[in-house]
Amino acid sequence: MVAPTSETTAIDAPPRRPVHRSGRWIDHWDPEDPVFWRDGGRRIARRNLVVSIFAEFLGFCVWAIWSIVVPQLPAAGFALTADQMFWLIGLPALVGATLRVPYTLAVPVFGGRNWTMISAALLLVPALALVWVVQRPETSFGVLLLVAALAGLGGGNFASSMANISFFFPEKEKGAALGWNAAGGNLGTAAVQFVVPLIIVTAAGVSLQRAGLVFVPFILLAVILAWRLMDNLGTAKADPRSFGVAAREKHTWVISFVYIGTFGSFVGFAGAFPTLLAREFPDVTLSLAFVGALVGSVTRPLGGWVADRLGGAVVSVASFAVMILGALGAIQALGTGSFALFFSSFMLLFVATGVGNGSVYRMIPATFRVAKVGGGGAATAKAAAGCIGIAGAVGAFGGFLIPRGFAMSNSLTGSLVPALWVIIAAYVVMALVTWAVYGRRGSAMGAARV
Repeated sequence: MVAPTSETTAIDAPPRRPVHRSGRWIDHWDPEDPVFWRDGGRRIARRNLVVSIFAEFLGFCVWAIWSIVVPQLPAAGFALTADQMFWLIGLPALVGATLRVPYTLAVPVFGGRNWTMISAALLLVPALALVWVVQRPETSFGVLLLVAALAGLGGGNFASSMANISFFFPEKEKGAALGWNAAGGNLGTAAVQFVVPLIIVTAAGVSLQRAGLVFVPFILLAVILAWRLMDNLGTAKADPRSFGVAAREKHTWVISFVYIGTFGSFVGFAGAFPTLLAREFPDVTLSLAFVGALVGSVTRPLGGWVADRLGGAVVSVASFAVMILGALGAIQALGTGSFALFFSSFMLLFVATGVGNGSVYRMIPATFRVAKVGGGGAATAKAAAGCIGIAGAVGAFGGFLIPRGFAMSNSLTGSLVPALWVIIAAYVVMALVTWAVYGRRGSAMGAARV
């Protein structure tokens, strides 16, 4: 047997730098190797992260665009009932939630760079469709629904963007990278609610087509940046089995249920808030509506940071308690007609949903480490990964349920108060479930401070 020489060792050893081939594909990617990470890996990963944040930001803008367009439709000549308006607000959330799992699986199939280009380019469809339809007040409600549903394409971008970035970073930096990616995307909701009211007002009245046109050049820029600056990873492999493993675990569905209350509330309230303001306080400028989505976005990292120190279950239960207080305040405000109380109560709701989003996501890996699902560490990691995808999709359905709840409440009683009481009851149940399964000292999860 011939002893390996330094030359054969150098030849047989795996490369310590990214190995590129045509089409901006990287065949060797090992961010856990400190040398690899230092000698080019970190720079490439951060470059991809920056472009990913920009593309995802635009995805959220398009996803939320109808939330700020709908309150302006009557001024543009559309005759819509309250129920129809809430349908237009909620449908993009329903479509976006449904697309999250296939969008996640698309990244390894097409490549992260390629799919970012495709998914960003697809945003032109809902943007240009909106430009066309808002100039035609005679359009049927069915066509309006179809065009609003197209905005759900932006909701799928979050899942594919998070999946792609997770492949680029080592475990010790993955949390921060995904946190930046998520926060940057969520800010798109606040941005669209801030920008659209400013640009649609003209001397001749409301020019709603500008709400779609303003994003067209930015979408094209995102496609170009992804083409020029992003990379595909040949090592990123699709594993649909992770969804199957996670689906068989009860904790996946418990966490998904709880996430409806946090992320679903954020999406639902952010979508409905402009219409609620226009309906209940018509003298108040809609330019204030963006503040809710803004505070909900920026407090998400805070929730993860506090959960790392106190435990995700404790912080999640506290978030639900604060959300209950916020909803009670909103009920009181509707009874007294106090805008100050109404606005501050919803800000409290948004802060609590942001903190709860961060704490629930922190619970997922901790829960599956403690649960030690059958098959050992590999199965545990696979179940946790699948749970993140399933919970993200299920939680987003709350963005549809809340607007529909408001619509039903208004149709049946002429008031939003019954819907808020139902939401409060749901928060109570979610808090009790979280505490019983993950927070009690007597439970295995509680002892591990999930």
